[in-house]
Amino acid sequence: MKQLFNFSRLIINIFWTILFGITLFFAWTSVNLIVGDNYYFGTSTTLITTGLLIGSLVILISLVVFRKERQLCRWIFIKHKLLTALILLLLVFAFQIFFVAFVHPVSGFDSGMLHYAATNPKHVQEASVISYYSVNDNNLPIMLLMRWLVVVTGQTSWMFFDYITLILVDLSAILNILTIAVIQPRLTAAAIYFQAGWLAVFPTIIMPYTDAWVLPLVSLYLLSYFIVKKSHWSIVIKAAAAIIFGISVTLTYFMKPSAIIPVVAIIMIECLNGLQKKPLFNKRTLAYVGLSLILIGGSGIVTYRLTKQQIQSQQYIELQSGRSIPAIHFMAMGVYGEGGYSEKQALKMVVLPTKKQRVAYSKKMLSRRLKSLGPLGYAKFLIKKQGNNTADGTFGWLKEGHFFRDNQRPSEKGLSNKLKNFIYLYGRNIADFRFLAQVWWVFLLTVIALGLGAGSQFKEREIFKLALIGGFLFLLLFEGGRSRYMIQYLPVWLSLGIISWPGCLTNCQRTFAWLTNENFLLDDSK
Repeated sequence: MKQLFNFSRLIINIFWTILFGITLFFAWTSVNLIVGDNYYFGTSTTLITTGLLIGSLVILISLVVFRKERQLCRWIFIKHKLLTALILLLLVFAFQIFFVAFVHPVSGFDSGMLHYAATNPKHVQEASVISYYSVNDNNLPIMLLMRWLVVVTGQTSWMFFDYITLILVDLSAILNILTIAVIQPRLTAAAIYFQAGWLAVFPTIIMPYTDAWVLPLVSLYLLSYFIVKKSHWSIVIKAAAAIIFGISVTLTYFMKPSAIIPVVAIIMIECLNGLQKKPLFNKRTLAYVGLSLILIGGSGIVTYRLTKQQIQSQQYIELQSGRSIPAIHFMAMGVYGEGGYSEKQALKMVVLPTKKQRVAYSKKMLSRRLKSLGPLGYAKFLIKKQGNNTADGTFGWLKEGHFFRDNQRPSEKGLSNKLKNFIYLYGRNIADFRFLAQVWWVFLLTVIALGLGAGSQFKEREIFKLALIGGFLFLLLFEGGRSRYMIQYLPVWLSLGIISWPGCLTNCQRTFAWLTNENFLLDDSK
């Protein structure tokens, strides 16, 4: 059993080293980090980026050279770290509200269709709408949820749904903090810092779609799982957490099926860890596992049946049966171009009348492409695709077709336009946003890389690593091509980064100890 456990760990570490290593390399070499003229995008950073870089360099030098500055930094960010972190998080929350109030453009692509169908009952039977949801029936649950919100609140504006998205994203952040508080309470302040950093450069709060709406569900089932695993907590709390776990996993499946990959990782790690226990089976363990499975399975089955019944019995939109896209279609798209969306293949899924024809077409496209690439070519393609899937810190911002219906070249007049310049395709400060988002992403990845070799949360690290490996492999095999699909795994990324933080600090302390005789990174900052 021990040999099987060690072999499994070896396989996980091999896959992690290769796939995460590719991500780290492409993130560090991303065109988003170009300062000045960026010929790839045809944009240029402004004095904002220059000022931030100079300011950061001055602060770093001051911390290394001057004792008083180090002491002040310790007093603010370490001695009073929890208070400081909470203030920063609240400031970010306030900025988000301010941002949505002034920037809430109507989107195109899938999110635009969701809003159109949910808010226009008179037009929901249009041929284009029926065709879209018949082919993309995976988006039906979120559209029905949006329609329910319209009926309950009477609100139909895009800004209303932006605020709903903001609430869901921030709820995910709060749940992520609680997860870390359960795993390792002393890292709670660090968790708040990390969440504030993420939210500060995450404009997807103005994009109401499954990417953002699934986040609190993923965060909730992770939190529920770790509560169930806490041995010193009462059986009542654990039972409630097990029930919530079953409910949240099932709802995650309906919202975005690929977001339950971390659940598979949890199951696999639990099975592997079970192999190490001696004795392998005992009455207490069997009773505990059995009760947990009954509560999780029972709540999951009930939730599945109720949700499925609501979807099947809905009369809001009449779908055409047998039109849904087969899974192999997404595999076929995933081997062309950058490994992402193919308008030509997507159009074929609409035109071809039968499922058999759609499957046959996708098989033909997949086979043709694999033959043309060959083994070596396919390996090179996968390496590049892994970078496309994971290395962009903006999470594929502006890379969808018809991303905004608004004019993509905002003026310089008015506060709204000044903010739009940071996130619109031809905005004056779009390069500044890309740079800042990429810096945050590189920081998170680097913390993970430097911190995985140390620390005490072994089991948690293995779960998070395996969950991300599953996400990597899924996107390599199916449609990917841009890092928007990484959004659904952000609770995993962030949690892994936070529990890696102490090890990262320790390794940095040892590496840069020659800079000063004092421990200016300080162990108590962990």
